[in-house]
Amino acid sequence: MLRQQFDLSGTQDLIFFDSGTYEIPFDLQLPQSPLVSSFSGKHGRVYYMVQAVLKRSFHESQRVNRELCIISHIDVNVPTLISPVSQTCKKMIGCWIFTSGPISLTASIDRQGYCNGESIPIYALIENCSSRLVVPKAVIYQIQTYTCKGKTKSIKQVVASARGNEVPSDTSSRWNGNTLKIPPVAPSILNSDILRLEYLLAVIVQIPGAKNLEVQLPVVIGTSGHGMSSRSIVNMSLLYPTFTLPDVAEAPPSYAEVVSEEQFEEHRTSTCQSRPDWLLDGSAFACIQQFHLQPPPPYSEICPSEQ
Repeated sequence: MLRQQFDLSGTQDLIFFDSGTYEIPFDLQLPQSPLVSSFSGKHGRVYYMVQAVLKRSFHESQRVNRELCIISHIDVNVPTLISPVSQTCKKMIGCWIFTSGPISLTASIDRQGYCNGESIPIYALIENCSSRLVVPKAVIYQIQTYTCKGKTKSIKQVVASARGNEVPSDTSSRWNGNTLKIPPVAPSILNSDILRLEYLLAVIVQIPGAKNLEVQLPVVIGTSGHGMSSRSIVNMSLLYPTFTLPDVAEAPPSYAEVVSEEQFEEHRTSTCQSRPDWLLDGSAFACIQQFHLQPPPPYSEICPSEQ
């Protein structure tokens, strides 16, 4: 006889089962208050765990844990996210008598809220009155901000970028809705005091020999809106992987994993048959056999000249 105790949604029921295998369906009600979306970053992560416990008399309890992916709903159709945003900046190149003229940049987007897979139309005007050739580009930054015990750490990384045409001296260039596509990224996290995930669209004018001219426009990555339904939140959780570069480079595969012994023997036989007799009998062939298809040096080996 198996006695099993359930604790679901604050209720406790005592159920008895005979020996055998049973499948027990149950539901768990998530809290009504907004939850922080699941996320994994360099300095921390947010994750949720479901634990099932089997309690038996005179036996140790058995526990099974499963991670639960939760995506907090962000509707990008709210008034604050459908309003356009614009910025302008200007810079004088050179100083005193060596001034060559100003460079001005005006950039705007028609709204701040977008979803994964959408393209952001960018409207910009670059006026180059200097004597230098400049290059404009657009970049989407992801900013991770961690706060703990009064200390804050931030990580800023590029998730998408595009380069525009060069703007020669004394000319101007206009972007009339040039698009930059949003890759599969995690939605913005704005409802947590210890972790914030924000996005910026930066339009940058690269100036040779001077500091770049840049305007930053805030962007919110949501989960529904503009043709997307809130029912897709669960399925879209599979589209939100986190990409983290390893701190230590991974070693390449060994020589034995790349070239098998059968391939080596077959290649050596065919190579020997294709060589002339005078080369096979000479000392040059011994040198060729010594260095032909030899394994590369170990990955940890350091060149003496670089020490």
